[in-house]
Amino acid sequence: MQLGFVSAILPDQTLEEVFAIGKETGYSCVELMSWPVGKADRRYAGVTHIDVNNFKSADVPRILGLEEVYDIDISGLGYYPNLLTPDQETARVAASHLRGVISTAKMLNLTVVSTFVGRDWTRSVEDNWPRFLSVWKDLIAYAEDQGVRVAIENCPMIFTADEWPGGKNLASSPAIWRRMFEEIPSPNFGLNYAPSHQVWQQMDHIAPLREFSSRIFRVHLKDVAVDRQRLNQVSILAYPLEFHSPKLPGRGDIDWAKFLRALKDSGYDGPVCVEVEDREFEGDLEHRKQALAFSSKYLLPLIST
Repeated sequence: MQLGFVSAILPDQTLEEVFAIGKETGYSCVELMSWPVGKADRRYAGVTHIDVNNFKSADVPRILGLEEVYDIDISGLGYYPNLLTPDQETARVAASHLRGVISTAKMLNLTVVSTFVGRDWTRSVEDNWPRFLSVWKDLIAYAEDQGVRVAIENCPMIFTADEWPGGKNLASSPAIWRRMFEEIPSPNFGLNYAPSHQVWQQMDHIAPLREFSSRIFRVHLKDVAVDRQRLNQVSILAYPLEFHSPKLPGRGDIDWAKFLRALKDSGYDGPVCVEVEDREFEGDLEHRKQALAFSSKYLLPLIST
């Protein structure tokens, strides 16, 4: 497995600076954010290190050259909008942009694009399902044509009042993943698995590695600290950020040695990318670099054993 990181934590750095910081802090690959250029609507969104709307074939040698200069591979491209938002025009634009991300990945000889399924958070899973099939059958067919696999992250996106009650990402549980893959059985449709989301939802974060081993295309490494005393006061039905906090790997509740052993045992040997969302390390660039360095120092011995 290659240890990588998600470039969203370096929103103000150029593409070359992202590679340089990755090299400096101990990584061998990076997932590059590919949002449309413009203002973000939430934290960690709106980051553009690959501008797919202005990407040309002439850009390919320059970007692949950065891989050689810094000895860091691009593990894939990332874009995480809500493709099933009830705002039809916003959903249409997001789907169109995702197609651009997929086609750019092909130009860069990348095999994986990571994203969210999306969800109308005001409606039930059943009420979302027909639209999910309508939107995603076409997107996965396009990905197949491009030779690119789409990895859906399992974050429910249900942290704040505007995402309540259903969350803005349908693919939050094994029962839903199972149904998704039954109804869209393409081998190009899979998961970007982040165990932290299962932990704060009080779910087994190891078991999916076995059942969905053939569908796990990418893995995000982010820890989580659940405040049990607070949870006992507000319940699992509260806004989740009331009782848990994202942390760097090694600073939360996940036993990473156990998780990474199980991941290896499942047959996975692809990139594992640190996703920095620990608020204690967001103040400035130096803190963000410290977060990346801390995470690689903690994880590399676990990955290599």
